[in-house]
Amino acid sequence: MTIYEQDAKTLELPWPFTGRESELELVRRSSAAGRPGVVVTGGAGCGKTRLITEAVRGTDCARITGTPESRGLPFAAFAHLLPGTVSLHRAVQLLSKARLLVVDDAHLLDEASAALVHQLAAHGSTRLVVAVTDGVPVPGAVSRLWTGELLPRVALEPLPREDTGRLLATAGLEPLTKGRLHRMCRGDLRLLRDLVAALRRSGGLTRVPECDEWAWRGPVPVTATVRDRLASVLDRAGTGERETLDRLAFAEPLPLALDDLDLDVLERLEADGLIHVDDLGSVTLAHPLHGPALRATAGRLRTLRLTGAPDRCGPALAAERTALERGLARQDVRGVPTPVGDWLLSEGLPVPAGYAVVRARFSRLRGELREAAAWAREGLRAVPGDARCADELDLVTAQLGESTGTDGWAVASRGDIGGARAGLTGDDVLACYDAVRLGRPELAAGRLPAGGVFARHAEALAQGDGPALDRAAGALAERGFLLFAAEAHAQAVRAHRDPRAARLSRTRAVALARRCQGARTPALAGLVLGELTARQRQIVALAAAGLSNREIADKLTLSVRTVGNHLYSAYTRLGASDRGSLPWLTDLPEAEPA
Repeated sequence: MTIYEQDAKTLELPWPFTGRESELELVRRSSAAGRPGVVVTGGAGCGKTRLITEAVRGTDCARITGTPESRGLPFAAFAHLLPGTVSLHRAVQLLSKARLLVVDDAHLLDEASAALVHQLAAHGSTRLVVAVTDGVPVPGAVSRLWTGELLPRVALEPLPREDTGRLLATAGLEPLTKGRLHRMCRGDLRLLRDLVAALRRSGGLTRVPECDEWAWRGPVPVTATVRDRLASVLDRAGTGERETLDRLAFAEPLPLALDDLDLDVLERLEADGLIHVDDLGSVTLAHPLHGPALRATAGRLRTLRLTGAPDRCGPALAAERTALERGLARQDVRGVPTPVGDWLLSEGLPVPAGYAVVRARFSRLRGELREAAAWAREGLRAVPGDARCADELDLVTAQLGESTGTDGWAVASRGDIGGARAGLTGDDVLACYDAVRLGRPELAAGRLPAGGVFARHAEALAQGDGPALDRAAGALAERGFLLFAAEAHAQAVRAHRDPRAARLSRTRAVALARRCQGARTPALAGLVLGELTARQRQIVALAAAGLSNREIADKLTLSVRTVGNHLYSAYTRLGASDRGSLPWLTDLPEAEPA
């Protein structure tokens, strides 16, 4: 059976600046006139250079970059800015004329260049923006920039999953592929770009006909960046360590028992952060890239020797399904480890429909709607026509506003709330709870588990109690029901008598709904834009389309200042902090308000 159409030649891959709004503002402020500058630190490939480039865009600045090859040459990084032979004192004098100096890969600077950067920070008039990679040796003169409090420091964390997903959405990737890439790269944007580019070149991305997106199933491409990341591991490994790493790699997705491995070798690997040992004595590789990379680079004979039986995953997959079902029964959908199911999917192996439907339901209740749809489709590929997977897919597409069906949620997605309420059927807990989500808590009275989070939501809505709805939303979010929590906060907006409390509920609802992958349910419809004036809605729509303040002003015959004032007021009312959230906020459907 043909699952995907293989043709990724026309796939575009823009890489816009995504996320990091607060860090971007910190770097901009720290490098502005009258400020000494800033040091940006973070792991390899986490986006330090991209952040700095965005922060100093349009600014007149000089740039230097440290390189491993020039570490032994005095002032090598400054060769293009200084005359042939120069003293440190003279170099400081010459470079003090520069208004802004960007120093990339400062951990690779030669000692003379590092000393010059330090002197400029201590005594010069030049503003410095310095990028340093964590976890590697750094010249003392560079580390003292922040430890000696000469410059403030911005420490970059790995790019969160939501921001990684938005970045990968520009490449048209489907949700399960985005999740796999995020897990494997752990915020390493250099590795992320390298993998996606390699997949495009090799045809490793295949089109998913049902949603016109691209999927990655199969082995990791062995790119230069993958080899570099793997070399940093293997260079520290002796023969025993390499053998153990390979055994762990070929055992995936299952762990190996502590008793089956050499304890001395394991202690060395654990000290290097290369393995994880849990409380039960199960051993796995610590980084999700290492296993696929080791398997991809192993020779044929080594692969044959280490590969286990193909059916070894059956009991473990059943245990994962049981754990997921147990969480559903407890009304608790917080994260459950699912390495076996994820591995089957990644390897392009069939995912049993019974397992896929549980993954789909679990994801849907977590608010991960597009992931839920993808899991339902995987089940339908394994068993075409499977009714359970088809039902899950219908529920998800309806709550994404993409269904053309006639069931309750499909009708609701088109704004016919009365018709949706009339179509409510079923006696199970979730079917009863649907009445609460659609604004009819009385239909669920006495039919939800007493004292549970669903019953608390129903009671608060029936009483029109805004604070109680916010508390119910908090309890729902704590158990992983992010979409339900967003809906409860949205319902609280109308229930609150205090306008300040209503604005806070709206902000919370919007923040949670942003994490629900485009959910469009009646409780969320009209949540945001109803608070804006007609002019603000017009300006926000243009800003969401990517127009600058100047372009909006020209289009509407307004001053740039007036446009800025309207946007500032709109941000306040929308609970937004920047333009990045506007496309999502302005795309909510017009329907019955919460």
